[in-house]
This record gives sequence, structure tokens and C-alpha cells, in this order.
Amino acid sequence: MSLKEQITDDMKAAMRAKESVKLGTIRLLTAAMKQKEVDERVELDDGMVLAIIEKMLKQRKDSITQFEAGGRQDLADIEKAELAVLSVYMPAAMSDEEVQAAVAAAVTETGAAGPQDMRKVIDVLKAKLAGRADMGKVSGLVKAALSK
Repeated sequence: MSLKEQITDDMKAAMRAKESVKLGTIRLLTAAMKQKEVDERVELDDGMVLAIIEKMLKQRKDSITQFEAGGRQDLADIEKAELAVLSVYMPAAMSDEEVQAAVAAAVTETGAAGPQDMRKVIDVLKAKLAGRADMGKVSGLVKAALSK
């Protein structure tokens, strides 16, 4: 079952169970997926769906920070609930050791010699680590590995 089908099934289950927060969040997600399909005239695969979910997770985290700084705990709680629903669809996060091993393998695979080859290494890692590691952190690790 594809991720897109799983999300649709979860939406139906949330409707039956009358889980309004889960239902609303999944509806936002399906709307974002449909918008992407219409805008780019493509059928979404699991990688593209994960990218949409990652973007929505980042938006929720940013909103939580802003709401808490503004003293709006009620809105922050809503965002946290949506964050929990969206997090279910993300694959298991990789440990720091696994990320470092993947970076080392990608550097070897691409034959990268210095910082000028960083883009090649990041492109290889993006496909392998999508949704499983923070790409900002990965970028820092790649930079450190190529600076040696």
C-alpha cells in the first residue's frame, strides 16, 4: 500500500471514529497533495508525499515556536496535535551513527575530494535519507567530511 493510499484510509477511519483533529490534519495534507498534483500535473509517489509532509512538519514546528513566544499556548497546542498526526507518516529517524556512515559512504561513492564537490554528495544523500534525517544536519556533516 502506498503512503497516499494509507493516508486516504486513515482519513476514512478518522471520519468513522469522529476524530476531528486527526481528520482536519489529514484533510490539510490531502489538499496539499492534490494541489501539488494539479500544479505540476504529476502523480505523487511516496517520496513526493514525504516531501510534502516534511514541509508541513516544519511549518508546524515554526508555528509552535512563534505561538509560544507570543503567549498563545492554545494555538500552540493545536499545532502540536497536528504535528503528532503528521509525524505518524514519517519513516523512522536514523541514528547519528547511521547518518555519519551514510555520509562517509556517499563521499566515497561520489569520489568527492573537497568542498567544491559538496553538491554531488548532498544530491546522493537526499535520495537515500529523505524523511529519515535532518538535511541541515547532514549538510554540516558533509561539509566537515569534505573539509578534512
